[in-house]
Amino acid sequence: MDYRLFLFDLDDTLLDFRASERLSFARTLSSLGIEQPVEPLYATYQQCNRALWEALEQGRVDKDFLKVERFRRLFAAHAIDADPVRAGQVYLEWLPQTVVLVDGARAACEVLAAHGEIGIITNGIEQVQSRRIAVSGLGDLIRFVATSEACGHAKPDVRFFAYATAMASAFEPHRTIIIGDRLEADILGANRYGIDSCWFNPAGSPRHGEAIPTCEISRLDALPAVLGLA
Repeated sequence: MDYRLFLFDLDDTLLDFRASERLSFARTLSSLGIEQPVEPLYATYQQCNRALWEALEQGRVDKDFLKVERFRRLFAAHAIDADPVRAGQVYLEWLPQTVVLVDGARAACEVLAAHGEIGIITNGIEQVQSRRIAVSGLGDLIRFVATSEACGHAKPDVRFFAYATAMASAFEPHRTIIIGDRLEADILGANRYGIDSCWFNPAGSPRHGEAIPTCEISRLDALPAVLGLA
């Protein structure tokens, strides 16, 4: 293998989204004057948010709907009298300020950037993701960022991967690999687009569904060696 283009998912691959999400959510509640215990609300929010992101990846809802609807469902479930539109705005203001790197992210990216080009492929919201990358300290190693919001199609749609690879300075399928934590979005998308993939699986979860990764890692610091770059 001689990879030259490395396409990274962002959340829960390079950035610890769960840590950022939990902190941003708590700060949002505080900003809105909601004094109920955070954990029960956060558990409901995660359920609502997960269902809506799955719907988005299936093309059944769009991002503008998702931003508000996840809070509307949360407030309805807990009988909270608060504005879901404002909640969505406040949450997205906090999220870029609470960036946490996954262990080994910077070191792995430094090795890969020395061998080729790193691009970010994310279903996240463009303005938020760009600000989070800037805060993360990884910006100097990343050549481009492809978001589903700008593309109009989300992973695992092959149109998103065509959009992303067109942003690279050079794209050769056999020298390109996707690194991501989600089988149903990152790995399946790679399979459909005909490029290699590395499943980042720190929890050691069993593989499910039709996605088949080329390789698998549990720690980012193992990635250069697995790709033959260390």
